[in-house]
Amino acid sequence: MARVLLIAMLFLWAGSILMVQGGDPTLFFEWNVTYGTIAPLGVPVKGILINGQFPGPNINSTTNNNIVINVFNNLDEPFLVTWNGVQHRKNSWQDGVLGTNCPIPPGKNFTYKFQVKDQIGSYMYYPVTAMHKAVGGFGGLRVNSRLLIPVPYADPADDYTLLVGDFFNKGHTSLKKILDSGRNLGRCDGVHLNGKVAKGDGKDEPLFTMEAGKTYKYRICNTGIKTSLNVRFQGHTMKLVEMEGSHTMQNDYDSLDVHVGQCFSVLVTANQEPRDYYVVASTRFTKREVTATGIIRYKNGKGAASSELPPPPVGWAWSLNQFRTFRWNLTSNAARPNPQGSYKYGSINITRTIRLANTAQRVDGKLRYALNGVSYVEPTTPLKLAEYYGVVDKVFKYDTIPDEPPSDNTKVTLAPIVLNMTHRNFVEIIFENHETAIQSYHLSGYSFFAVGMDVGKWSPEKRMNYNLLDAVSRHTIQVFPNSWSAILLTFDNCGMWNLRSEIWDRHYLGQQLYASVISPNRSLKDEYNLPEGVLTCGIVQGMPRPPPFSS
Repeated sequence: MARVLLIAMLFLWAGSILMVQGGDPTLFFEWNVTYGTIAPLGVPVKGILINGQFPGPNINSTTNNNIVINVFNNLDEPFLVTWNGVQHRKNSWQDGVLGTNCPIPPGKNFTYKFQVKDQIGSYMYYPVTAMHKAVGGFGGLRVNSRLLIPVPYADPADDYTLLVGDFFNKGHTSLKKILDSGRNLGRCDGVHLNGKVAKGDGKDEPLFTMEAGKTYKYRICNTGIKTSLNVRFQGHTMKLVEMEGSHTMQNDYDSLDVHVGQCFSVLVTANQEPRDYYVVASTRFTKREVTATGIIRYKNGKGAASSELPPPPVGWAWSLNQFRTFRWNLTSNAARPNPQGSYKYGSINITRTIRLANTAQRVDGKLRYALNGVSYVEPTTPLKLAEYYGVVDKVFKYDTIPDEPPSDNTKVTLAPIVLNMTHRNFVEIIFENHETAIQSYHLSGYSFFAVGMDVGKWSPEKRMNYNLLDAVSRHTIQVFPNSWSAILLTFDNCGMWNLRSEIWDRHYLGQQLYASVISPNRSLKDEYNLPEGVLTCGIVQGMPRPPPFSS
């Protein structure tokens, strides 16, 4: 049967090509990862650039697009990038974390091939190796809705990506040495907006331009390594419309707390006097507040931005209350035509409850972070490769942590942590934070329902206050000091998936684990085979390739 082949080429950022092969379009990118000097806070730092850019190029895709990215590592150390929020259905081989992928060696390349299947929304990518994320290698990843699927708001005049994050002038090598020596990173030196900070001297170039009377979409992501940020637009309100792949009820906000690893989409209407205004980002829950600004310029506007900045909120109780205002839009669709609310998660019976408590302890005099008494260490062989090649017993053990925190949380052991999850089980995970620092957790491969969050200790009675109707389906959740957060999800996506702290010093020093989901059918209907061209390392390097699944 003849196949119609339509090839259309156009430049998307740096040398990318769009190719449509009868079905879903494929976006091709070639990325060169290099060192380069960056200075977000005015101090020159050795940064990590993608195609010469800091932040990296924005990926602009549409639901069900296939994405092919050939990454050339021109650094002098291994490098690996993950696609935060992309679910990689049946395909954890492309997740780009060290539990599934070997890092790209210096001078080598690796081609990621994945599909943004049945997803819409605002996401990001960033490096997971060492402390690279602190100095670049990150960027925005947007998944637009298909034209035949309406969104619950009018098309904006333009669609902007705003990446905010904390920044440390020490550089990634020094930050890694600090952590390796067993010390804490301390506070950040400042905050950036898309890699820049306005000086306020009247010479700042605008980050974005708006035209009076029109409405614009801003995709706001916290790409930092440690600090929650509050974002606000001088003189303008924000209408929240989407959060990490879910359409939300459209409430208006003067400011939004965006925790590390989280992304929000908001609409901002240019309804003020035409001149310059500031978009403002301030640190939250830190002893010393740090604020940075960027310029938003009205087209044909006259006048500098006012030096009087809108103040940030005070305390984390305000942020907790804001979380409680976030609601899933039950009548809106997401990537598919059926309404989001057609999935009745609140009526599904829980089959397993996992309570995870984070702790900070010293092991042999050095700082480590742990979950339920175990601090994760990275084996030289990726967990998924060990599983696929049948050498698990030589690399890790399943279920090395209990489903509940130990009574004595002062004892910490070092080991890989892999939870053996039953395929299609509906699971409740409770994050318990008994420390005074805020936490932020991300689960790759999935979206979950953030059903509960409160101060104090969790107990089964707390389920009575869960939101079992319209909790937002998302992939990253914060846990406030001396508080807990609860999520619900079905583990229906086979693979090896990373549950990690987005607070990167905690991630680097052990506050993460993996969830292994294996189909009993060993079928291509549930999980893809090891792709051709996947890098191998550790004890599986040079081993014969296992026979693939046949059906």
